[in-house]
Amino acid sequence: MNVTTKKVRWLNQATASQHLKHFLAALILVSLAAGLRVWPLQAFASELPWLTFYPVVIAVALYGGLYAGLLATALACLSVAFLWPLFVGLPFIENRFDLLEMAIFALICSFISYLAEAVHCSQKKLKRAESTSKASTEREQFIRSIIEDIPNMIGYWDRDLRCRFANNAYREWFGKSPEKIIGIFFRDLTGERLFALNEPHIRRVLAGEPQRFERTLNKASGDVGHIIGHYIPNFDADGTVKGFVTQASEVTILKETEAKLELAACVFENTLDGVLITDADGIILSVNPAFIEITGYTAEEAVGQNPRMLQSNRHDRAFYAAMWKQIITKGRWNGEIWNRRKDGDLYLERMTISMVRDADGKPDRYVSVFSDITAFRRKDEHIKHLAFHDALTDLPNRTLLMDRINRIMINSDREPCNLALLFLDLDGFKLINDQYGHNVGDDLLKEVAKRLLALVRESDIVARLGGDEFIVVLNNPKGIQKITSIATRVVRSINEPMEILGEVLYVGASVGIALFPADAATSADLIKNADTAMYAAKESGRNTIRFYAPDNNF
Repeated sequence: MNVTTKKVRWLNQATASQHLKHFLAALILVSLAAGLRVWPLQAFASELPWLTFYPVVIAVALYGGLYAGLLATALACLSVAFLWPLFVGLPFIENRFDLLEMAIFALICSFISYLAEAVHCSQKKLKRAESTSKASTEREQFIRSIIEDIPNMIGYWDRDLRCRFANNAYREWFGKSPEKIIGIFFRDLTGERLFALNEPHIRRVLAGEPQRFERTLNKASGDVGHIIGHYIPNFDADGTVKGFVTQASEVTILKETEAKLELAACVFENTLDGVLITDADGIILSVNPAFIEITGYTAEEAVGQNPRMLQSNRHDRAFYAAMWKQIITKGRWNGEIWNRRKDGDLYLERMTISMVRDADGKPDRYVSVFSDITAFRRKDEHIKHLAFHDALTDLPNRTLLMDRINRIMINSDREPCNLALLFLDLDGFKLINDQYGHNVGDDLLKEVAKRLLALVRESDIVARLGGDEFIVVLNNPKGIQKITSIATRVVRSINEPMEILGEVLYVGASVGIALFPADAATSADLIKNADTAMYAAKESGRNTIRFYAPDNNF
């Protein structure tokens, strides 16, 4: 059963109930009147036969209206014509004159019922009109209160550009009371400059064209405000414009927010750092151009994906677990991390990941800002490398050599070991350097370094102290005979001819050897004693090998 059917049924039930009430009221009052007519008013029967029934009909008509009055009239006539003889024993209507009186009674009562209905309808219309008027007044007051309190500036101007209405926001903007702003001319309110700006819009709206525009205005307080204005034409019945409504929304805060957003967008687009923004589930929402340049992924390829697409697999699960634990507990993580570009190359980045929370404090966004520091790291490593390596041969220099020897000596307390330090000085190098130039001399030194590296193990050390002096450190050599064998191979390798820049060159080598711990307890003493032994080898005719002996003092 639909709503309409239910409503119709309810109305029918209400109407039937109302008719039943009218019928019962008419029946009771008519019966009461008839009873009064029988007793105690029977003595007046000849003079006022229908006297008791007129008040009944009037009362019922006033109570129920026309149809209730007619019903009471009919019941009165029926009771007199048919019930009267049964209870009194005498006929109420004895002749034609009595019938005429009954007809007159019926006509008068019908007219009375009609008048009662008219009065009843008039009262209903009056009440309805009062209710409508009250509702209209309340609605008008309600609408006016809304317009008055709305934050937008609303006003009305007639064709003469005279203000007819201005709400609170309008008056507050211009700093005028209601009595001073109503009736004022547009030009007087805004001033010449603002009127000149608005005058083209005023002409168009008076021609029937709605207008929209933006303005930066000075408030009465002296503050600068931004508005979006609308002029809406008000048409008369004949289609002519009789005035226009002005509606202006202050958007100062929105403009300031827009400026901040534009600035943020400018930074986002132009920063050299890569920026990646994800939602709470880690899905990429936005990336900036620097992200595209660093990673090689376009925005279309990245948005909608998970940042795991950049993982290098150089970090274990513990690394990422620690990272996310810090993000969750502190809201931010920063550090260095290896990632992989689209082309597969690894790169090192310095990254900051920040958690952005919503109004309820729950994670809403994650913002990652990172920079590619691969080149800086390589440069830094190169600088560190240069600090501890010979720039020409890339062999360890004196500093790194002594550091490595010291480490071995310190560990010798836990793990016993011995060292043999070979101090090598080239014979005849100065002559070649003077004769063929430094370029040839440098390439010859590089060739010497290459040959020395080819003769030793990975656990051994080859270093260049400077000039034509080299050192070879043998880690845990197996006896003097093995040391002598390696030293002999070094001399023979250096004696082999070297082809440098088209020239075949020959150099020799004098080698001095000192042992740890037999000959020295420190790295400095070990080098010093090997150097002493090397000079002893030179004194012996060069291209020879000498072990350190305490009596070798030159």
